[in-house]
Amino acid sequence: MRRTISLLLLLACACGEEEPEPGEELSGGSTTVHDTTRNAFTLAARNLQGERRDAFFVGNALFNRNWVTAPSSTEGLDGLGPIFNAPSCAGCHFKDGRGKPPTEPDEKPLSLLFRLSIPGQDAHGGPVGDATYGGQLQPQAILGVPAEGQVALTHTPREGRYADGTAYTLEEPHYTLVDLAFGPAHPELMMSPRVAPAMVGLGLLEAIPDSALEALADPDDKNGDGISGRINHVWDVEHGEARVGRFGWKANQPSLRQQNAGAFRGDIGITSELFPEEECTPAQQVCREAPSGGAPELDAHKLEQLTFYTRMLAVPARRDVDAPEVLRGRRLFRELDCAACHVPRFETGTVPDAPELSKQVIFPYTDLLLHDMGPELADDRPDYEATGREWRTPPLWGIGLVETVNRHTRFLHDGRARSLEEAILWHGGEAERSRERFRNLSATDRAALLRFLESL
Repeated sequence: MRRTISLLLLLACACGEEEPEPGEELSGGSTTVHDTTRNAFTLAARNLQGERRDAFFVGNALFNRNWVTAPSSTEGLDGLGPIFNAPSCAGCHFKDGRGKPPTEPDEKPLSLLFRLSIPGQDAHGGPVGDATYGGQLQPQAILGVPAEGQVALTHTPREGRYADGTAYTLEEPHYTLVDLAFGPAHPELMMSPRVAPAMVGLGLLEAIPDSALEALADPDDKNGDGISGRINHVWDVEHGEARVGRFGWKANQPSLRQQNAGAFRGDIGITSELFPEEECTPAQQVCREAPSGGAPELDAHKLEQLTFYTRMLAVPARRDVDAPEVLRGRRLFRELDCAACHVPRFETGTVPDAPELSKQVIFPYTDLLLHDMGPELADDRPDYEATGREWRTPPLWGIGLVETVNRHTRFLHDGRARSLEEAILWHGGEAERSRERFRNLSATDRAALLRFLESL
């Protein structure tokens, strides 16, 4: 199926490569907004109306609200921590955009978290957290409770050169746990740094039918194109069954509701009906005895409000879709086989409680599948069926506005790439052939490809 799609794309290029597809500028279909300001990622779906639009803004307030230590007079909004990464959702997803890694040795990772696990699987096939530090490092804590620890950062330069002789330098990051409050972690601890992704279009990604993803998957590479694509089957806590994973850097969450509830507990220390236990391990006694904001701290209504908000965040429209250099880059994107994983086009299914998201032709540039990205990007930490070398193809819509919204251009799962160009150069594994084709392009064609990406 993947080869068929690639051939169709090439045929489309051959027949009319100078013309964008009708409606291609509307990345999120009828939800698309036309805004190129710093608020481009913060807006409600354009087709959201009436009371449902009001509900979006209620969720927006909850997303940006700082949680406080319990007990407090702010009923229903206390219970921060006891250990945490940030006091609010917006603390990591500033303006609903991308996080970034620290850039200086003594800078704290404010929107970069670290997943922790040890060898083995839990009862549902998921990773097993460290006995002392759990499944995620929390570098902050409320007053009187020890934070778990910090991270130290170093870089190794990696020199490279394009076929035309132009030199470049990549920076390989290395993170080490330091100042651990409860002694050494497990000797075989596995650690995976991951930046906060942009929030736009998540409801549309959730509305893509499983069958569409299954049609693209080719786990055994039966068509021999060197690209597999696997679904990560993960545990659905609410329904008690394995489902298709589609959210998170390794597609380790099946739904936005579970993604949000997991982030509330892991990142802010707020429990919910899906995850009623605090992150404190048995080794962290003071943490376990700290005051709670309720049982759970986030009630079901607020979780629904927050989930509705994250489903209805709009996707910004593309810019300059018919500019000659953008069209040239669009053609190169397909010729280099980038579109084999960053699949441009889907149609969403019918979502009973969300007509705004239903039957939309969208252009997310992802297949939501796992791909081997090679040893250079490997975190060597399995996550359900994802191996230590596999990552989910991230959507590219909105990527050209990251600098405007977040004032940085850091990309990939840990933000190591300092530009879109570096992000391509880090690609390996199944994407190595595409990377090498990029390295062999002329400077003019490289610029055109990057110009296309900036239009998304």
